[in-house]
Amino acid sequence: MKKVKIGIVGLGRLGIKHAENIAFKVPNAELTAVCSTVEEEVHNAQKSWGIKYGYTNYKDMLENKELDAIFIASPSGLHCEQIEQALDAGYHVFSEKPLGVTVEECKRAEKAVERNADKIFMLGFMRRFDPSYRYAKEKIDEGAIGKPIMFRGYSVDPESCIEGSIRFAAISGGQFIDMAIHDIDLARWFLNSEAKSIFAVGGCYAYPQFAEHHDGDTVAALMQFENDTMAFLYAGKLAQHGYNVETEIVGTKGTIRIAAVPQKNLVEVIDTNGVRKECSQNFLERFEESFVIELQEFVNCILENRKPEITVYDGTKSTVIAYAATEAFRENKLVRL
Repeated sequence: MKKVKIGIVGLGRLGIKHAENIAFKVPNAELTAVCSTVEEEVHNAQKSWGIKYGYTNYKDMLENKELDAIFIASPSGLHCEQIEQALDAGYHVFSEKPLGVTVEECKRAEKAVERNADKIFMLGFMRRFDPSYRYAKEKIDEGAIGKPIMFRGYSVDPESCIEGSIRFAAISGGQFIDMAIHDIDLARWFLNSEAKSIFAVGGCYAYPQFAEHHDGDTVAALMQFENDTMAFLYAGKLAQHGYNVETEIVGTKGTIRIAAVPQKNLVEVIDTNGVRKECSQNFLERFEESFVIELQEFVNCILENRKPEITVYDGTKSTVIAYAATEAFRENKLVRL
């Protein structure tokens, strides 16, 4: 079996999970190189998993011609530059979301993809690969709920992770770029249209530290699309019960809900506290299967020489909307796209 040899940059909480998936969960992928500015992370990955190459400098990894592809799981502000460098060096590229933290960066990535049209580029909107979301999309396309008219998306991190969120706030791009970008992509996907206006509100209801970065710990937005459908987005950091992702698509003849109760599984615990269902505690747990499926799709696209469904332009369009939402939130006005 031919294996796609992959080098990954970024070995943080998400990066190390992607690295593990490459190494052990996709048979025709091989984790050949790891890269991080934190030398200990590189050493630990190499020692634990027997990885052949380790780097603390990204450009050094790009000199390794044994590699077929680069997987980018570095901080958001580095994505577009690293995408461009990897594509121009002759590699296929997978990048985590967001594509970039500014629209200008996204346009730079677009040009890099366009001038390297023989290479596969894929962006990590993993929710599109979640089996429940894919099933919902199939039902909607079949006409099961009539014409979709409203999308509602909730993405709320557990408050137990608030310290990390505060540390990351300065480079995250804000709630709409960091959190709601997934719901923005899903709204475009389910409603099959592009946004034409957006209004956003929010605030620092529990953690004033976010105000230093012109952000809130909780934000919401209402959007209208070019086909006159609607979307409501809610993103925050204050979930008490765990990682909360809920999605609803309302149509003229019915409604589809995905994870309306964000339960971990189908188990019910019955004890002195009553009857309860446990919730997923982080995005790695909730979307564990999705991360593997999207990686397999990236590898398959390389081996089959075909383009993935998710393109660089999806990344730009979602970023444009996220920035419009950020502007609407900060200036308390309706923004037209």
